[in-house]
Amino acid sequence: METIMDQNRELDGLMARMVGEFVLHNQAGKTLQAMLDEAGVGLTPVIDHVTLRTLDIDRRAEPFVALGYAFDETLEYEDWYAKVYRKAGYPALFVDQAYAGERGRTSIIPGWVQNFGDQVFHHIAVRVEDIERAVQQLKHKGIVFAGTIVGARGGSLRQIFSSPEMVEGHPFSVLELAERHQGYQGFLPPQADSLMKSTAPRETSRK
Repeated sequence: METIMDQNRELDGLMARMVGEFVLHNQAGKTLQAMLDEAGVGLTPVIDHVTLRTLDIDRRAEPFVALGYAFDETLEYEDWYAKVYRKAGYPALFVDQAYAGERGRTSIIPGWVQNFGDQVFHHIAVRVEDIERAVQQLKHKGIVFAGTIVGARGGSLRQIFSSPEMVEGHPFSVLELAERHQGYQGFLPPQADSLMKSTAPRETSRK
């Protein structure tokens, strides 16, 4: 039991550092955290999942696996794929990379990793009850969103990305809003691909 508690304390510290780094450099995340802090909620309790981009999923996931995360599923897309890891009481960990060779040639992930490495979250997703209202409230605070909400009203999962933060002309991090229903905790491949493409027009120079 003590070992598990030590693991959890270390994981708490790792998550706090990485979430803090994300918020420091992401205006949408900073704005939402301020709103939640004012209500006494804070950002951490509403984080649905966190996402890393990398060139080697298994290697990048190792520190999280060592702290109790376990592989759950692999999701496949046209030119990239992802593995999902889970640990009870913590946000899901979504780690993605491009396919090797010709199949992954068009993926935007390697260019992103080249610019920013794989030690920071590409995005954090927060759970919301009413995604339209959440978008509206954040827009009132000056946050711009990329594309439109993905997923039908009443469906099991609805999502949207904020427009990416730009760093030296390159798209960096985004905030995701996620509305879930029917107890669904997974990820829908067509929607995840649509979200990836919602920022692609500004990232084509990295393909």
